[in-house]
Amino acid sequence: MLFFQSLLISFRKDHAVHKRIWHMSWPPMLANITTPLLGLVDTMVVGHLGTAIHLGAVAIGASVFSFIFWAFGFLRMGSTGLTAQALGKKDFYRVQELLLQSVLMGLSIGLILIAFKGPILEFAMYVMSPSEEIEPWARVYFEARIMSAPAVLAGFAIMGWFFGIQYSKGPLWVLLAINIANMGLDYFAVYQLGMASDGVAWATVWAHYIGVTFAIVLAVRQLRQMSGSVSILGLVKWRAYIELVQVNRYLFVRTILLLIAMTFFTAQSAQQSDSILAANSVLLTFVLIIANALDGFAFAVEALCGEAKGANKVEQFKKTILLSCLWALITALGLTIVFWLFGNSIISILTSVPSVKEEAALYLPWLICLPLLGIWSFMLDGIFIGVTSVKQMQNTMVISVLLVFFPMWYITQPMGNHGLWLSFSCLFVARGLTLYWCYQQNMKNNVWFGSADA
Repeated sequence: MLFFQSLLISFRKDHAVHKRIWHMSWPPMLANITTPLLGLVDTMVVGHLGTAIHLGAVAIGASVFSFIFWAFGFLRMGSTGLTAQALGKKDFYRVQELLLQSVLMGLSIGLILIAFKGPILEFAMYVMSPSEEIEPWARVYFEARIMSAPAVLAGFAIMGWFFGIQYSKGPLWVLLAINIANMGLDYFAVYQLGMASDGVAWATVWAHYIGVTFAIVLAVRQLRQMSGSVSILGLVKWRAYIELVQVNRYLFVRTILLLIAMTFFTAQSAQQSDSILAANSVLLTFVLIIANALDGFAFAVEALCGEAKGANKVEQFKKTILLSCLWALITALGLTIVFWLFGNSIISILTSVPSVKEEAALYLPWLICLPLLGIWSFMLDGIFIGVTSVKQMQNTMVISVLLVFFPMWYITQPMGNHGLWLSFSCLFVARGLTLYWCYQQNMKNNVWFGSADA
């Protein structure tokens, strides 16, 4: 009761700050909650084909592309932090330049991935080691899905830029377009064309190209509202990319480490049995719901804290963090209650295979606890992205993955899949604790702000 009384007093006192937080949070939160529909609809469509083979193929394929695409998530995160700081400095030329640089970088990386799809596929199959029944379908899924790389990575850059300029509704419209297109194309490919996991892959490819086209249209509208223009000649000079590359290299390593842990999780699921692999793929949809709901507030923190740092306003920075974390905590509690009450019903929606439903229900308690365990890592990520202290993000991820996740998995192997989920939960806790320690040190030593302002 005292917590909610304090929150009510804060809302009355800092109404403008609360309003800005929610203005930035609700569109990406709504959009991000719909993002798991890409995986949810894929899982639901193949989950009702009567066999775990196609569900396993989609799980393997989706995990591979989570690794590939999320490895380049720096295109979104780096763009947001640098753009937000440029906005705080009112450097609108740099704001525009960052969009074009990030998009060009995303398109280039996407084309390189397509060019090297053969070696990437063979390495992915070697690492994931799917069963003989699942592997052919996982390969078919990969061959199709890789073609979406330029659209996905260019889309990352545009979405990050939208958050940086505080155009929070832009990602909402784009992700809704992608999700709606994906749902319709999934149904058409599987039930009208008679395809299976390959149809799900192609549906996702075309959905992303529809989404990035729409994102470009929205970005052009925002550019027209800004003064000045960017020199095309400047975009082809490598020196113009130094700041973006310096930020992105640390984010790249940090994301690779996180995705190694995620991919290892799926690989270990596959090593246990096809039914556990399928069950864990269903439960990972819960993880996506958690991440995407809480990331709504994390995105707000990225943009608003980045702006505060660019303008050198430390009190605005602190207040944004405090109030954003309060709302994120309430959201995490809500997710825990929903999973506790309706978790088994959600599992039944995702799959009708009895063995998969039984396995997923057995490990559901880990997902009920995860929102409260993971909230702090999400929010602190947002702070450090906003101020572009990305080297510390990299270093804390090294500790969390190499010194916590893997040792914990090794110790808990006798616990089977419960040990795997325990290790996964400890990864989130370690990320939150190590980042919080860095945050305290940075604020204590005045690392992020000069002597100005309050």
